[in-house]
Amino acid sequence: MHTGYILDSKFYKGDVHKIAECLLGKIFVRIFNRNVLSGKIVEVEAYDGLTDEASHAFKGKTKRNEVMFRQGGLLYVYFTYGMHYCANVVTGNTNDPKAVLLRGIEPVEGIGQMSLNRFGKKSFTQKEFINLTNGPAKLCKAFGIERPENGTDLTGDKIFILDSPKLNKSEIIITTRIGINKSINLPWRYYIKNNPFVSKK
Repeated sequence: MHTGYILDSKFYKGDVHKIAECLLGKIFVRIFNRNVLSGKIVEVEAYDGLTDEASHAFKGKTKRNEVMFRQGGLLYVYFTYGMHYCANVVTGNTNDPKAVLLRGIEPVEGIGQMSLNRFGKKSFTQKEFINLTNGPAKLCKAFGIERPENGTDLTGDKIFILDSPKLNKSEIIITTRIGINKSINLPWRYYIKNNPFVSKK
């Protein structure tokens, strides 16, 4: 098990872009059927509330996005394209809906269980290993994250993020977000340079 401490609620209270960048290199952990599943966060995107047309919260609070309107430090899980779940880290204060989409994770612990969740088998090829968690829907499937995990407190003991040393600026690539068709020119995607588990270079 990792030795870093669980990030506390203060970590999630600041600026969504700074938090997005700081999440890179941190360890995402899920306790799943008594197994520890963990991985290094290697790619994220920031969604900046009511001013960001690509944000789920842009048009106000709904039943789907209400977790975004709560305090920072929660997991916002949503269903998309009628088949996939995606997970976001909620940041900021109540009624200031901002979140960071988890786009890529480098598997560390519980990789056999992740493969079982994703591919229905515990063994995997090298290609399947690289393909395990290199995308927002893929990592949710691998970590067993679905609708019941929506609203999970990230300072608790079921799903949490462990601290790790901050990366150097030279290790981080900042670019425009992908897979959206609004606010597409904003440089709000952050990923670790040369990491094979980034969803798209």
